[in-house]
Parts: sequence; structure tokens; C-alpha cells
Amino acid sequence: MHPLAEKYLRKTSLPTIFCAGCGDGTILNATVRVLDKLGIENFSFVSGIGCSSWLPVFINADVLHTMHGRALAVATGLKLAQPERKVIVFSGDGDCLGIGGNHLIHAARRNIDLTVVMINNYIYGMTGGQVSPTTPLAGKTKTTPYGNTEPSFDGPALVMAAGGGFVARETAANPRGLAKILKAAIAYEGFSFIDVLTQCPVQAGRNMFGNGEPRFLFEELKRRAVKDPDAALQPGQFRTGILRHDPDQPVYRPVKA
Repeated sequence: MHPLAEKYLRKTSLPTIFCAGCGDGTILNATVRVLDKLGIENFSFVSGIGCSSWLPVFINADVLHTMHGRALAVATGLKLAQPERKVIVFSGDGDCLGIGGNHLIHAARRNIDLTVVMINNYIYGMTGGQVSPTTPLAGKTKTTPYGNTEPSFDGPALVMAAGGGFVARETAANPRGLAKILKAAIAYEGFSFIDVLTQCPVQAGRNMFGNGEPRFLFEELKRRAVKDPDAALQPGQFRTGILRHDPDQPVYRPVKA
């Protein structure tokens, strides 16, 4: 086993539940490498329900695996009780923007010192492939077999509008870029939010993109990602990188007695 895996992974929980070709393993790898580089010891993970919410369970650390959509509410309580602790939240697009959307808005509004990694695969993957808040318009899922009729939700735009101080987007197809953004987000004092677009071969791949090959989906993510902040976006494209970084944004802190 790799030395970092030996050091950080909870071996009694292995193997992971992730499907072959899923990007969650890449995100887990990047997270472990960043934690090792930062040398942070006093940290905890909080997650909700979904494929991506299982990710911190495989890290040998303090983990709160909470109810669907309630990860940010629990993480807020933990941060207020132990403000010196770094708290990292893993959530999915459905967990974070669907049932947990209201908690996301208010955590961003407060600019509380949490790092949220929203793993976005455009679909409810674990529960059968239903339409999610980020499913593209006309996207076919198990619950929209004729195509999604609703526009997709832009998570970073929502968080920026609500007041989050650090907002970024990256893909699982660029693990080095993701690691750099993760490092900056965890180091940021305030609310940091990363929209991590990833491939889901079993659900989104087969149903929405008509191809469940991980390599195809991997290349599709790279093709659609646009790093140039001034470039005009074409249909289906999305901007990656740090979208907002405001070190002067007031941070919500517990009041000392």
C-alpha cells in the first residue's frame, strides 16, 4: 500500500463502494495528498448521504456521517463548538443543492469557516439515477426519460450571491488542479466552496451521455472545462479555477462569553 494510504486510509473500511471509473477515488486521493502537505492534525469531516458523502468514511479521521442534506447544519454546530478545528464537508449535487440547499445558502451568508467540497455528477447516483438540481436541460435520467425540462442549478453562482468568500470549480479530470484549489480552500479563513465536476459511468454516463466508458466521460470533462476567465463559454462548457477569493469578507465566529 502507498505510504499516504497507509497513513490516512481507514483500512477496516476498504474496499471503497465507488463504481469502477467513478471520479470519487481521484478526489479522495487529492484530499489525502493536500492534508499531508498542509500538515493539519486537528480536522474533521462531515458528510451527508450519497455516493460522494461516503468519501470521508474511508479516511482515518473524525467523521460525522449525517442525514441527507443536513451536513452543513451539523458542520456549523461543530465549528461553533470547536472553532480551532478545521471542518471539511463532502456533499453531492443532490445532497447539497437539493434537500440541503437552504443550509448551503445560510452557511455561505454567514461566511463561517467551513470548506465544502460538492462532488457534482449531474445525477442522484446512489439511489438509482434520478434527476438532480444540476442535471443539464434535456438530460435523460431515470425520472426524466424524455429529457429534463428544468434549467440546471449553478452552485458556484448561488454561493457567490449568498456571500461565500471563496468559490471555485474544478474537475476530477484535473487532479493536480483540484489539489491546488483544495489546498487554497482549506487554508482560506471563511466559507470556501468547490464545485467538483466528476464522471458517473453507471448512471449519468449510460443514461445522460449515452456512453458509460470512463475514458469517454473523462475526456468530455476536459473538453468542456474552460480555464480562461475571459473566454466566452459555448453551450455545455463551464469555467474552472478560483471564481472568487475575498480575504476581507467578515467571518462568522462564536461569541466568547
